[in-house]
Amino acid sequence: MLRHLLPWLALAAGHIAAAAPQPALSTLAERSGFAETGRYAEVGELCRDFARAHPRKVRCTEFGRTPQGRPMWAVVASQSGALTPEAARRAGLPVTLVQGGIHAGEIEGKDAGFLALREQLARPGALKSQVLVFVPVFNVDGHERFGAWNRPNQRGPERMGWRVTAQNLNLNRDYMKADAPEMQAMLGLVRTWDPLVAVDLHTTDGAQFEHDVAVMVEPVHAGDAALREAGRAWRDGVIDALAAQGALPLPFYPSFVEMDNPASGFKETLPTPRFSHGYFLLRNRLGMLVETHSWKDYATRVRLTRQSVDAVLDQVARHGRDWLRAAHAADARPPAELALTWRTTDEARDIDFRGYAYTRSPSEVSGASMTRYDETRPEVWRVPLRDHVVPDLVRAAPRAGYLVPAEHAAWVGEKLAQHGVRFEWLAAPRPGLAVQAFRATAVKRDAATTEGRQRMVLAGAWAGETRDLPAGSLFVPIAQPLAALAMQLLEPDAPDSLAAWGRFAPAFEAKEYMEPYVAERVAREQLAASPALREAFAARLRDDPAFAADARARLDFFYRRSPSWDERLNLYPVLRVDARP
Repeated sequence: MLRHLLPWLALAAGHIAAAAPQPALSTLAERSGFAETGRYAEVGELCRDFARAHPRKVRCTEFGRTPQGRPMWAVVASQSGALTPEAARRAGLPVTLVQGGIHAGEIEGKDAGFLALREQLARPGALKSQVLVFVPVFNVDGHERFGAWNRPNQRGPERMGWRVTAQNLNLNRDYMKADAPEMQAMLGLVRTWDPLVAVDLHTTDGAQFEHDVAVMVEPVHAGDAALREAGRAWRDGVIDALAAQGALPLPFYPSFVEMDNPASGFKETLPTPRFSHGYFLLRNRLGMLVETHSWKDYATRVRLTRQSVDAVLDQVARHGRDWLRAAHAADARPPAELALTWRTTDEARDIDFRGYAYTRSPSEVSGASMTRYDETRPEVWRVPLRDHVVPDLVRAAPRAGYLVPAEHAAWVGEKLAQHGVRFEWLAAPRPGLAVQAFRATAVKRDAATTEGRQRMVLAGAWAGETRDLPAGSLFVPIAQPLAALAMQLLEPDAPDSLAAWGRFAPAFEAKEYMEPYVAERVAREQLAASPALREAFAARLRDDPAFAADARARLDFFYRRSPSWDERLNLYPVLRVDARP
């Protein structure tokens, strides 16, 4: 019977399709009722199609190539006609950067961005007073690692990309170290366009609850004071717009203080600059992280993301020129000091949070307490929120800037150039230069690698010394718009500095040594020559049992006081100066 009906069903389907044609410039996601998302080829096709459909309002541009050879596309759109960075600057227009797919399994930013762009271009409005630079997919190679089970904590689409790049790098941990070719291409786009605001579109993992989207912005806690006001206004404006359309938005990331324990509540933290919205504040610009909730279906997540993009564009259209003036004013006043790290205090307040009924009981599988949610029974949780974030490690800026010796100048200069940090080459040597040097008193290396690098934590202090600098060294002036970014890159104990990512690791490795029988002889000579040293050694033996029991440490006590000791060991190979060299 069904065989006889098939021709009729096909004909009926054709009549339905003819009666309700799909809109031009639509995505596979729309055409499938948001069951699916398209492959990356669709991005290139839509990028070119939008430019052909709106030649005076849209430009399709390739800004990089991935390790697997795929083009990285950006769609530039403005109803002002300003489709180049130079034209945007001449017109004084703010630039809004929106990126999707930095984690390519969290892909609603791509589909929502194209939908928002099509609707914005169909009416005069927000795009008349700004330039939108839309990167539909940042992690392109990861996008094409397509599969049905790439996001086990997520409802839809049917198949999606992979979290990390083909080189297994997480782009949203790479903003500072910029190891990935994709990140280097993105930083080039940022240098070229200098966006006032940058929006990074994601999907959460985590627990099950009713709230459907979170919007986090910096500067809010950190950064220039005037830009903090702009950041709060931007965040609150977007959240208010989402709430007015029926969403349940949050201003913080809904991750429990204790894993899998709703009663532990939440705490806000300041993102370090390896993350997108922790990075742009160092450029005196505004960064936003949008996280739709993974347990909402894909159609809902795309709708919420489109509404977020629309709200962002609306806020920039209303306030962007004022915020741009504030950003340029911040560029002109480098900070006298900078908080390198931040901490959340124990101060808490109780909030109402829209969750579901849940139980916690021991699991026969894992043996741990396991939370089980009942989505048929919404309930309001009364839970603590710790949202008081304060500076932790604060460092005065160098009066003049930093010096990078010639032996590290090439690779450090390349890294600074990727970010757009200004520096100068020293054509002549600078002997006997008065500097500040950082000597590590403790070096802690992570046992495992992170993003392919062994991270390090250095403890120590800057102190005055005299050093010889060869020709070919770098001078990084602090008097520049990206002073805060330069400090976070070059201060050795900043959380995402070049040193923290292990780039200067050989400076903290002992290369020369003294044979024990030689050290024994040196020790006896030193003890015979110095009563004060004898007293110090005896006190150390008495007060430090671990030292007393360690033959190597006892010999090193004397080796460190001999002229054979390497004075450069644990000397951080970047210097600070109070005057231009």
